[in-house]
Amino acid sequence: MKKTAIIGVGQSNFVRNYPGSIRELAFDGFKEAVKDAGAEAGDIDASVICSAPEYDKQRSPAAVIAEHLGLNSQPTFYVETLCSSSSTGLKMAHAMVASGLHEVVAVLGFQKMSEISSSESQERMGRGADIQWESPFGTMMPAYYAMHAQAHMDRYGTTPDDLAAVRVKASTYGQINDRAVYRKAITPDMFNDSSNKIANPVSSPLRVGDCCANADGSSCIIVANAEKAKAFSKKPIWILGLGAASASVNMSGRDLFTGLGAAGQAAGRAYAMAGVGPGQIDVAEVHDCFTIAEIMAYENLGFAEPGGGNELIRSKETYKEGSIPVNVDGGLLSKGHPIGATGGSQLRTIVLQLRGEAGEMQVKDPQIGLVHNIGGVGIYGNVTILSNQY
Repeated sequence: MKKTAIIGVGQSNFVRNYPGSIRELAFDGFKEAVKDAGAEAGDIDASVICSAPEYDKQRSPAAVIAEHLGLNSQPTFYVETLCSSSSTGLKMAHAMVASGLHEVVAVLGFQKMSEISSSESQERMGRGADIQWESPFGTMMPAYYAMHAQAHMDRYGTTPDDLAAVRVKASTYGQINDRAVYRKAITPDMFNDSSNKIANPVSSPLRVGDCCANADGSSCIIVANAEKAKAFSKKPIWILGLGAASASVNMSGRDLFTGLGAAGQAAGRAYAMAGVGPGQIDVAEVHDCFTIAEIMAYENLGFAEPGGGNELIRSKETYKEGSIPVNVDGGLLSKGHPIGATGGSQLRTIVLQLRGEAGEMQVKDPQIGLVHNIGGVGIYGNVTILSNQY
């Protein structure tokens, strides 16, 4: 298997109501990635398009997007694993390049959530669960994660203030991320003010401030083999490890007290492939669709022992200056969550960190970074480990 590297990254602004079409939205992320790689569309010999199709009005969007981006007649593929679609796309691109089948592959993730109404969006999210045994009973994403939060609180003493602390950290960095939807400061007292929207209940113990928001956006990652990477890029970022796992769709097949099992299994596989452990990670992006999800990620990734995630946020060890900086771009809680684009956005952040190009969000001298991207309520787990060392 050949070594592979990321040579270009791009992302659109994440917004609430993008005025253009999905092809125009995709182009926003693509054009930045191509420019970043110092490449042209003709240098890309395959593309992987990623989204959650239930939100798309266009059937088979890969064909429309590849045509608009000038990627015909190169082959294009369509990948979907709910919210982890574009990190799954990276795994597919790595396999194609590492095998020698292709030399340069673009992974384009997108979602225009505003194509449908909020109620339609919630209904489709509910259908991410088993449509025979769970979703007919009205299950929604906040309720699923609320169950995890209740279990964590019951067993480990986690408090609503711990959850709020995750969102406060997210807003600290969301304010300085010009691609984020939500760029306002959030303080702990806002969660205790019944007149503040942030404190409004959603699904106990989760409040509005504990939940990320839908968004429209695109991201693009360009992957190349070692020869092409060195030819195109002065700072290629090498793919060290890729771990993926899946879990029971039905919650009856889960252990709520151990976080997201697929995330832990994916992390173990990524660490093994990369030949590193949790203590060697310098900066991480985790899938914080809800505040409790970030705390569980700390534990599933080995940054803390089971039940120790709350102490990491209390001690601010996951801030930029801490021992394991996490989501110093504001995470999904600040950036918003355009489902198909989210994993690519996380990857872009870590690539910029490892290049030393993250601006105000830059962590000091990172060499190894990690991306944790979840599909659904832990149905799919993806963990990617990257390095700036060859």
